[in-house]
Amino acid sequence: MKNALIVWGGWPGHEPKQCVEIFTPWLKEKGYSVDVHESLDAYLDHEKMAKLSLIVPAWTQGTITREQEKGLLDAVKSGVGIAGWHGGMGDAFRNNVEYQFMVGGQWVAHPGNIIDYEVNILDHDDPVTHGLRDFKMHSEQYFMHVDPSVKVLATTTFTGEHAPWIKGTVMPIAWKKMYGKGKVFYTSLGHVAADFNVPEAKEIVKRGMLWASR
Repeated sequence: MKNALIVWGGWPGHEPKQCVEIFTPWLKEKGYSVDVHESLDAYLDHEKMAKLSLIVPAWTQGTITREQEKGLLDAVKSGVGIAGWHGGMGDAFRNNVEYQFMVGGQWVAHPGNIIDYEVNILDHDDPVTHGLRDFKMHSEQYFMHVDPSVKVLATTTFTGEHAPWIKGTVMPIAWKKMYGKGKVFYTSLGHVAADFNVPEAKEIVKRGMLWASR
């Protein structure tokens, strides 16, 4: 049986508990044993971490100890997959650059806050985005600093309405990469649980988790 560890907490505005409750039953339906924790100390059990198939972090901002971070990063380097969304993975532990190196990007702004924007599927052959069409979101449009080595699956383009100097900027909104032997999936979709009422947004996260899983 595959086993997943979900760790949620941090800033409550991203509704980490509600988002986790969307995907936990689905992972169980897919045959995973799912362990849900509300403490970063879950990363300290190195023996258990090494045996995982998948880690799903949902922890915005906050701080992580050196030991907790090492437990997480060592597990991924060893081959454990990791997959997450929005600030729960892409805006956690702002002082930890090695963590950001693993993720492949870091949130820096969402001009206009909650706005209408479009998601454009870039890779129509990848299993994460195959068969999906471009779709609309009403949420935060993340501007990120992104590792140029990631494989970009979907993008969004800034109109410049809320920040004229970035007009026309094409920003990765979903990507995959490696960190050591571990597969990493990230999407900036999913500001709050209601965002996953958009079927494509929910499907991208589901497929990303399956792809990343060892």
